Amino acid sequence: MKPRTIPIPVPKFTPSHRVIIHHPPESCELEKFDESLRFSFLILSSPHPFPDDRTLMARTPLVSFVIATHNRGEVLIDCLRRTLSCGLPADQIETIVVDNASTDNTPIRLTAALPQVHLISLSQNRGAVAKNYGMFKARGEFIVVLDDDAFPQPGAIMQMIRHFRDDKNLGAAVFDVTLPDGAKEASAFPDVCIGAGTGFRRTLLRKIGYFPAEFFMQAEEYDLSFRILQAGFSVQRFWDMPLTHLKTPGARIGQRTTRLDVRNNLYLLARYVPEPLCHAYAADWLARYWMMALDRDADQPPHAIEGTHRNAFLRGSAEGMAKWRLRHEGGRRLLSPETLEQIFKINEIHQRLGRAQERLGLRRILFAGFGKNLLAYYSAARSLNLNILAVVDDQLGRPAGDREYRGIPLVTWKTLGNVRYDAVIVSNLSPVAAPRHTEALRRVLDKPVLNLFEKSSAAVQGPIHRSQTALH
Repeated sequence: MKPRTIPIPVPKFTPSHRVIIHHPPESCELEKFDESLRFSFLILSSPHPFPDDRTLMARTPLVSFVIATHNRGEVLIDCLRRTLSCGLPADQIETIVVDNASTDNTPIRLTAALPQVHLISLSQNRGAVAKNYGMFKARGEFIVVLDDDAFPQPGAIMQMIRHFRDDKNLGAAVFDVTLPDGAKEASAFPDVCIGAGTGFRRTLLRKIGYFPAEFFMQAEEYDLSFRILQAGFSVQRFWDMPLTHLKTPGARIGQRTTRLDVRNNLYLLARYVPEPLCHAYAADWLARYWMMALDRDADQPPHAIEGTHRNAFLRGSAEGMAKWRLRHEGGRRLLSPETLEQIFKINEIHQRLGRAQERLGLRRILFAGFGKNLLAYYSAARSLNLNILAVVDDQLGRPAGDREYRGIPLVTWKTLGNVRYDAVIVSNLSPVAAPRHTEALRRVLDKPVLNLFEKSSAAVQGPIHRSQTALH
């Protein structure tokens, strides 16, 4: 069968040029363009241009690295040098950098330091989802998206390839990300990829699309992961794919991040989650982000404008709620019941908590952590008639009476007081945060601390049966 190629006229190139993209209207999404429309916004000229149709199939790389950057030339070049030492031959690697209108001469510095890198320069900052431009141009069998301050450790790419070869249903392979202080980084849900480092099958992305263009940044990985799962593929994190992320732990969160966190997470619920589940999760996530905004304002330096994160929350909420009109305009992509369960694990949490209740005789419990999936744990406990005494969270908690979660005190361990309870339930699905939290609590508490998804926990193991658990 003759390989399919994209009929794009290829201009002549001169050494002083690079790829420049002029943008379509803000409302357009890259994945919605047909091929001719996508390239009507490209002016192709580069000292190392993308191959034309005559060489496209003759030199197809195995792996394409795609990075978006903005004003981080020095760290970008350092991380790229480490990435290019991944162990693959040079002709098996393609590297594409999308520059988000940098003003620090990043394109010039990059071209001088690493001339083999394909550079796409944007005329305006498109955020993290600018990776879409590189992902669409990528020719590798596997596409690896990286943050501009991240790089895979030696051997990680070979392990990634092996995982894709061994599992034909693997759609995204998530790297084991380590921060400079040794802490791990992961999504709040185990079936969601992360932008710092994830590998994808190119053929799958061609079918389902890329990151949602309107997100700019924040939660774009959730949107893409939901579509991967809905298509029948898996998203898995692999501990034998180590990656270093030079992200500064505890860095100050900007107001734009607050706004986009709220807005984009509401977008997700409006697009993918059916009623009444979307309303219940929206109430939870809005309450959580509001508390986070209050705390960020409290941590602002004295010269900062008071209330900026609260204002950002309100703006993000208004923008996100406006998206809910999609429910009536046919713009939703509702997930199947099977995919919803795979992500939120509502029935499985009910089954596992019920098993722990029966085997340990639980009556009074504490929840550890106000995470994004606390609702599933809360609903299971209510259905099982367990008495939830408090939700304990050292970041969001306050002295008893100051904050609540659905009428339950939201406190810290120091302000919990003398409460008699049977066990602590770690109410978190994160493959990094949940085990870390479980281990830390077991070192200081004399009561059972249960991570319902801990494989070695006898209290929750056993066959899982489908439950008709309803959210209360």
